[in-house]
Amino acid sequence: MDDLEEIRRRKLMELQKQKELEELQKEEMRRQVEAQKKAILRAILEPEAKERLSRLKLAHPEIAEAVENQLIYLAQSGRIQSRITDKMLVEILKRAQPKKRETRIIRK
Repeated sequence: MDDLEEIRRRKLMELQKQKELEELQKEEMRRQVEAQKKAILRAILEPEAKERLSRLKLAHPEIAEAVENQLIYLAQSGRIQSRITDKMLVEILKRAQPKKRETRIIRK
């Protein structure tokens, strides 16, 4: 009976170690992807535009993430010839934001 418990305990420890290793690998992969994204954005954005995108990320992370992914895709496909200025980023952000319907209340 003790041997069976010992085997179970060892197997459980092996599985836990394996799971921890997989989590560490996933975390390392995520860090590498994030570092690559930052490097690409640093290369294609002017400092003012990069700062604006950072501020936007604090207020609206989902919009900032979508714009970052779009810019990275365009850069990787070779469709961005020059660095993106702050004015250009503002125009991109205006297009990226969802259209809001204006509601008007008319009282009779």
